[in-house]
Amino acid sequence: MIDETRAVGTPMWARAAMWVALPVAGAGVGWVVHQLPEWILRIPFLPMRGPFKLAERLPEPESTIGALALGTIAGLVLAFLADRESLTVRMSGTEVTLTRPGTTRTLPRADVTVAYRERDQLVLLGRTGRELAREPFNVSPRRLAGVFGPAWSDQDPYADAYRRWVPNLPDLPAEAEAVFAARQQALDRGDSDDAKDLRAELARLGFVVRDEKKRQHFRATG
Repeated sequence: MIDETRAVGTPMWARAAMWVALPVAGAGVGWVVHQLPEWILRIPFLPMRGPFKLAERLPEPESTIGALALGTIAGLVLAFLADRESLTVRMSGTEVTLTRPGTTRTLPRADVTVAYRERDQLVLLGRTGRELAREPFNVSPRRLAGVFGPAWSDQDPYADAYRRWVPNLPDLPAEAEAVFAARQQALDRGDSDDAKDLRAELARLGFVVRDEKKRQHFRATG
């Protein structure tokens, strides 16, 4: 029997360390990039020396300060993007709450019958095998098992039911085929937001999708 309320998530110290480490690393990269023209110009017989000479002649200390500032800003942007993926899972007697900075999603606890980790994602399934949630979450299975209790599985219980999508499968409804084709295009061009939206549309149509190296594998839900 699990406790009435349990939670697991990225520790605050880890999130704070990321906000410090990434800007500092970015500033370091900025300094290295700032030094490149001087280092490159030491190479004998270097072609196209003009742009590097121009960069080397930029006034100091403005050019150094600018390079450090740009690197720091880049690090802050990376920290912001990474922090957006910081997920906290909270299980109460009636609800499962998924919280990340700026968003909260709540599911009835009774609807979640299976929880497992697939690579770096937490996946929650319903009674018919329908996918209820799929969120980036790199937390150890042991910690997740402590939250989900009997619902936790060490692997996808439907792993053997998947098959690969290829165009024009004869047993796929036309609407689902069109969504799979559009989603493949999104995967090929690296549009993760569009791929996520189309995954949700396929879930509405009764399909669960698993990606492997930009290849879609799917199964139908009960």
